[in-house]
Amino acid sequence: MFEKILEKIRAADTIILHRHTNPDGDALGSQIGLKHILMENFPEKKVLMVGDEAGRYAFMADSVMDEVADAVFEDALAIVLDCSAKKLISDDRYTRAKETARIDHHIFCEKICDVEVQDTSFESCCGMIAAFAKECGLKLNPAAATALYTGMITDSGRFRYDATSARTHELAAFLMHQPIDTNEIYRNLYATDYAMMKLRAQFVLKIRFTEKNVAYIYTTREELAELDSDLFGVSRGMVSTMSDIRGVDIWANFTETDRGVLCELRSSRFNINPIAVRYGGGGHAKASGATLRDREEAMAMLRDLDAMMGGEEA
Repeated sequence: MFEKILEKIRAADTIILHRHTNPDGDALGSQIGLKHILMENFPEKKVLMVGDEAGRYAFMADSVMDEVADAVFEDALAIVLDCSAKKLISDDRYTRAKETARIDHHIFCEKICDVEVQDTSFESCCGMIAAFAKECGLKLNPAAATALYTGMITDSGRFRYDATSARTHELAAFLMHQPIDTNEIYRNLYATDYAMMKLRAQFVLKIRFTEKNVAYIYTTREELAELDSDLFGVSRGMVSTMSDIRGVDIWANFTETDRGVLCELRSSRFNINPIAVRYGGGGHAKASGATLRDREEAMAMLRDLDAMMGGEEA
């Protein structure tokens, strides 16, 4: 599956790794993990990472991006990771690269690169990078294994989501042949302080329901400004407050920003991706996102989700 990308990697002297904006653990984990695999196996190559800041995942080792001059792209191979759409790529200079490749596990939206490996059956892009190393006989080191394992945890919901398979656990075991401190990973990912517990309690009280029992939270710009949290912590961080409500199969978290209304959309049963795509977003069958124009469009999305719940044509 990875032969063409490996061929491009072998031929390149400089490799620049990209991923989506506002990175989660999987985006950063695949970027950091692939960087260290390439450095371990091809020490003569220059391997760089670009993109916006790591945010709440800054605890991950080597998560600081490189400063790369425009001219470096001209003779480089740019590899885009964990990203389904051009507009979501952090640092659009990948288009200046001599050659481009993509490794991704999202539902296909558009062709982005010269060579593409896309497989929605993987729970994470980190899982794909682990498979790349295993299938191609590449050596791992602790830095690569730790980053990849972290991303697998986050995108599989601690190996809980239904995308988790026997292969997921086989690849996790492959990574764990390296000395990974899983306690440290989980502590960084899920330990919380009292302020965050209070914030989650606030959001639980904000939950509302549509006629067909779609759960949602809507946070205005004014409310966001008053909260002791960053945008990521509110938008993606609070969508999980609705994930275990009995009788709720679809839930959405809307957050107003100066750039529009960020929507994090989740489901335990339905493929909600087509609705996200309809509103200019994308992602996975049961975990997608979009940026909407305003509150009115957010309410229109809720009506489409209600139609889905009711078995109607959304």
